[in-house]
Amino acid sequence: MSEGFLPTIEPIQGDFWILSGPTASGKTEIGLALAELLGAEILSMDSMAVYRGMDIGTAKPSPEQQQRVRHHLIDLIEPDQEFSLAQYLAAAHQAVADIRARGRLPLFVGGTPLYLKALLRGIFQGPPADPDFRRRMYEQAQRFGHEHLHRRLAQVDPAAAARLHPHDLRRVIRALEVYEKTGIPISTWQKQFGQGRSAQQCRVFVLDWPPEKLSERINRRVEAMFAAGFIDEVRRLKALPKGLGKTARQAVGYQEVLEYLDGVRDLRSTIALVQQRTRQFAKRQRTWFRSLSECRLLPLNEPLDPNQVSQQIVALGTENT
Repeated sequence: MSEGFLPTIEPIQGDFWILSGPTASGKTEIGLALAELLGAEILSMDSMAVYRGMDIGTAKPSPEQQQRVRHHLIDLIEPDQEFSLAQYLAAAHQAVADIRARGRLPLFVGGTPLYLKALLRGIFQGPPADPDFRRRMYEQAQRFGHEHLHRRLAQVDPAAAARLHPHDLRRVIRALEVYEKTGIPISTWQKQFGQGRSAQQCRVFVLDWPPEKLSERINRRVEAMFAAGFIDEVRRLKALPKGLGKTARQAVGYQEVLEYLDGVRDLRSTIALVQQRTRQFAKRQRTWFRSLSECRLLPLNEPLDPNQVSQQIVALGTENT
């Protein structure tokens, strides 16, 4: 292992709360009520809220909401920049330390599943890229075929080889690189961060709506976004010197509106498409949350009372302490 090589970023330790759930599930209002009840400050757990100027389409807390409760990890970078999972977790550690230094509790609020998993279990960064090693591997793949590298991986890391397709050359080479640099299979490193705790050991609450109710909330949310000036927001972002970067464009709604501005489809069709893709995104979020043992699902239905829900969360979160 290289001297000074730190392969991991640890999960958040100590006392903290997490409020999550799919898009349009009511996280913002419930999060505000919960923060006030706990004496907490809010840390955004939204991968798109880190971008400045992306406000309406990400349902970013308004300036008034951010004044009501202090927020962190919002508006960190410009929309043409990239922001990695490792950068987020490092920033979260720093923000948590700052909050605790002032005698406050950290409350994470947001719906990005990868951020949630990283906060709870940490992440494996691995050694830095070795351009020479990668060049040699690509040359071998061209000369002997992708299967040659895959067989080589199977010899040192059977678990990774079983998971990766021989043609997934980038990940096969990365797995070989990790073994080359650390002497430990990448599957062993990753397994360390795949094990979770029980929900009763954590304060991770996921807002859980009946699917049909969530779909209705999503449809209303998208209509409200367009009524609030979403198209103008995207037009301003598009006009920036560097526009929207690759990652920022992945936020649901932004690519669709960019296409509308380019004349690809009419407004009504654009709104319907954003609604459809947001519903699909929410379905993927729900699947993720159910796969994490730390998550405690909190069934909700209309009418929604944020204060009542926040009181229920506090009662559940303190019953075993």
